Amino acid sequence: MNKEKSINNLINWEIVSVNPSDKKWMWTDLFCFWAVNIQSIIAFSLISSLYLVYELDFVVVFIGSLIGSLLVYFFANLIGKPSQKHGIPFPVLLRTSLGIKGAKYFALLRGIVGIFMFGIQTYFLSKAFSYLIRISFFSIDNTILDQDIFLIFLLSLNIIDWTSILITILLQIFLFSKSHKFNKLFINFSAIAVYFGIISFAVVVILYDFEYVVQAFSEIFVFTNIFTKLNITPLLTVAGTIFAYFSIIIVNYGDFSRYVKNENELKKGNFSLILNLIIFSFFAVFIVIGSDVILNKNLENMEKILTNPTDIIGKFDNILMTVIVLFFILFASASTNLIANYIPSQNSLLNFLPNKLNLKRSATIIAVLGFIICIFWLPLLSLVGILSLIDTVGAFFGPFFGIIVVDYYLIKKSNLINKDIFSMDKNGSYFYSNGWHITAIYSLLIGFIFAASTIWNPNLMFFQSYSWLIGALFSSLTYFLLANK
Repeated sequence: MNKEKSINNLINWEIVSVNPSDKKWMWTDLFCFWAVNIQSIIAFSLISSLYLVYELDFVVVFIGSLIGSLLVYFFANLIGKPSQKHGIPFPVLLRTSLGIKGAKYFALLRGIVGIFMFGIQTYFLSKAFSYLIRISFFSIDNTILDQDIFLIFLLSLNIIDWTSILITILLQIFLFSKSHKFNKLFINFSAIAVYFGIISFAVVVILYDFEYVVQAFSEIFVFTNIFTKLNITPLLTVAGTIFAYFSIIIVNYGDFSRYVKNENELKKGNFSLILNLIIFSFFAVFIVIGSDVILNKNLENMEKILTNPTDIIGKFDNILMTVIVLFFILFASASTNLIANYIPSQNSLLNFLPNKLNLKRSATIIAVLGFIICIFWLPLLSLVGILSLIDTVGAFFGPFFGIIVVDYYLIKKSNLINKDIFSMDKNGSYFYSNGWHITAIYSLLIGFIFAASTIWNPNLMFFQSYSWLIGALFSSLTYFLLANK
């Protein structure tokens, strides 16, 4: 009886091995998954800014972006295959490398980062709701926002802001806590809807002045002096920036690849990341350049070109267009929050307290903590450099990847014992030293030190875009040398 109880303490039906009949994700679903990852305001601004920083040297930035996305493709295949084969999410897979107890606590680090970023993303997502509320009030009565009730602020938020935050939190929790099948539908719908919105926005831009916009866009295709020493640094910088953007999702990619039908669909779906990057980059740069041409009639002052879609739409001074774009931003931001922050946090919590939490209870914890982070973001958290601390915790993610990959492919030769993954039996394969795999944890800390040094050492900060790769390299090398004795 005691043995059975100890085994069940590790079991939660949301993170157990997926039934083969329930593995229904195809490459098209992964296409939408990667689309959602890149369809964010941050990605739109980031990609557009890269082209502007390098003065619209299209080929250099494009090739650098491809190099970065190929790295993501390669690593996503490596980390995605074990979860696809065995049907287990990242925190459970981590048990095989760090030990049953080691994974319980270390996987929680991914949850901490996820919850914190969920709160921040919710704050910015709520701004879209507040804009819609303000637009609605203004269209009814353009003086209503001057009423005293809207001029009372608490924590730098007025009643509209507080209402928007509550709506955003409750709506996300309601949608995200249903089931993984509903999440897939939401991701697919969001990806298609946002692409439709982006294409529609591009059509609107081009119809303003077809000839002028197309001419300005065609001028960015610079093919001279591509393969020179001067372009090596920009290529590496762009590649590192693109990889760093996707790196947060790589380590817990198993949370999603566990539902993929087979390895062939996994590889095809991961390759669609590159296709998504090409499509999204094309429309992002086209919209930015076209909008600037329409608004300013020149591309001479690169520093003043708007790259944030909310800023761009605001300059058009078209209420209907603004409302439509805000709705697409809501879909894009919510689906990104689901993939990058909510699901990793939920699985980490379920792994931490598997016999006490379920979808609803874990959703409540995320909602409460996310709400606290959200309301204190503007007046406090954004002012105290808290993101550096979050980046430091995130320095564990590369080492996680390095240890899992080396352990699975080189040490365990792609063989896992499923029943031992959910067992506290002292003779179990993953119990190690009282539930901790000391060799793996030592290697993890070595990788973390090297990765975190790029954040805190001023002389190494120019390597920060590569901190994930640095951590993965040193942890995997250390682990291989120690575990392969």
